[in-house]
Amino acid sequence: MALEKKTQQKEKVEIVGDFKHIQIRAKTWVEDDGVMVGKPSYSRRTLAPTDDITSEDSDIQAICNAVWTDEIKSAYQTHLSNLI
Repeated sequence: MALEKKTQQKEKVEIVGDFKHIQIRAKTWVEDDGVMVGKPSYSRRTLAPTDDITSEDSDIQAICNAVWTDEIKSAYQTHLSNLI
């Protein structure tokens, strides 16, 4: 019996909302001799157009750069300014 915890960091990547927030879902599960036991668990994190993405992997950076146009970034910054 060899239990092993595994995580898939980018199990799902979604673009949501008017400001194109990037949601990244990770999946974690346990395997016993290569067979999943129990149910997987999920965690999610979100990136906003004003976030620093330099530490993200190249796939995530490419998605952010493709959807976060200057127009989206400016609209999001205006939205944040109006909240104050």
